[in-house]
Amino acid sequence: MSRSAPASSVRRPAIGHWLKRWLYIGHRWLGIGSCILFAMWFLSGLVMIYVPFPALTARERLAGLPTIDWTLVRTVPGESLRTAGVDMPPRVLLLEMRGALPVWRVTGDDGRDRSISALDSTVQTPPTEGQARAIAGRFGRDAVTGVQRIVRDQWTVSGAFDRHRPLWKVTLAGSDARVLYISGSTGAVVLDTVRTERFWNWLGSVPHWLYFTVVRQDNAVWRQVVMWVSGPCIVAGLTGFWIGILRTRFGRRRYRDGRMTPYRGWMLWHHWAGLIGGLFLLTWIFSGWLSVDPFRLFGGGGVSVQAEARYEGARWARPPDMARLARIARGAKQVELAWVRGRPLLEIRWPAGTRIVDARTLAPFTPVIAPAALVPGARIVTAERLTAPDAYWYALDGLPQLPVVRIRFDDTARTWVHIDPASGRVLGAIDARGRAYRWLFDLLHKWDLTILTLHRPVWDIALWALSILGLVTSVSGIWLGWRRLRRPKPVRSKRLNRAPVIMEGT
Repeated sequence: MSRSAPASSVRRPAIGHWLKRWLYIGHRWLGIGSCILFAMWFLSGLVMIYVPFPALTARERLAGLPTIDWTLVRTVPGESLRTAGVDMPPRVLLLEMRGALPVWRVTGDDGRDRSISALDSTVQTPPTEGQARAIAGRFGRDAVTGVQRIVRDQWTVSGAFDRHRPLWKVTLAGSDARVLYISGSTGAVVLDTVRTERFWNWLGSVPHWLYFTVVRQDNAVWRQVVMWVSGPCIVAGLTGFWIGILRTRFGRRRYRDGRMTPYRGWMLWHHWAGLIGGLFLLTWIFSGWLSVDPFRLFGGGGVSVQAEARYEGARWARPPDMARLARIARGAKQVELAWVRGRPLLEIRWPAGTRIVDARTLAPFTPVIAPAALVPGARIVTAERLTAPDAYWYALDGLPQLPVVRIRFDDTARTWVHIDPASGRVLGAIDARGRAYRWLFDLLHKWDLTILTLHRPVWDIALWALSILGLVTSVSGIWLGWRRLRRPKPVRSKRLNRAPVIMEGT
């Protein structure tokens, strides 16, 4: 008498078959939608290599500012700060031109920006349309063809512009159709865009970041959209990569004609491109999902706002000799008054370079670097001087500010602080979670290792090669999905109800 097989041995193949079946079905239907998104992300990412989202860099802003008119600079804000609603001494005062008038830019504890006249210390009111026109004309050095008051548009949708709203949008004459955005509170130029930049961003950053105004204007909604759009795509990529491994035979047990894959045509392209480039596709979509910091895993820690404020806190002293400062800073476009450990300094900026002097004596400033106050209760582990970029101090578009001093602390967050050795000012801080985010997002999404970015076009070639693999996977998946959706449904044969045949003799 034969024994029946154990129930477990019968159940396991059935369960395995059921899981594999749903693996294939899940990938098929998730892939139809996700491959369209993948193709869009790869194409728009290639555009972003060469045309970033519109921004007014510090260098561009300095180039556009008029030269400071020292004949009109007579005061440094003191009591006028209280009139402006700034109770505590600010950490920074910035002298620059607002149209034809030199002003001190100051940010209060409430986060609001003010402009105070350097001529008579009066608080400047928000700019009118005529003032915005004059400011833009001087900054852009071109005729103004249109002025519009807006709350936001596609290029100012970020929350970084909230404190400047409403904005003046000023269009300049010229073949590049340059547009300047003027702060509605201070009159400062906060953004510029040109026609080609706007055109390519509709094919680059806007679709890549899902940065459409209707979504991005609410940061919480935008974060949820990014997470819930990219999340299923991660699942589609994982299932596809796993299926690619399951359907590949590398050893002796191969398919007919010695082939390693059972597929032909578009499926063959999809299989091999997905298998070879699937790991990179997964890292890109996963790091893209991390771009909005889901569950706030990487925020917080490091140097607190209070500690940095104490380190760079203001201690009022008598104002500098303006006549002598005018001679030293002739031709300058910005002068920043700041404090480090209670000592005032002036950072004078020209388009060609910067000079730092003591605000009291106007002699060259000699900083006393004492960073221990930045992380109270922690011990300094190491201090090193960087003269070249590395994995944590770098820039995508060239070289970062160098040299810098890196201070490592032994606090629970394992904080690193970067300090400018010429001024003693804090340039940045990063803790252990921030360093993990640098690898999980920045590296996996941008491949921004200095060995690549400083040796272009090596970086470009690497990104193009990986993106082409992703595009082959995506486009072949779109075509296969389209064919699947257009396939006619099989018609099931219906059994005819026939009348029973009565045989003779029954």
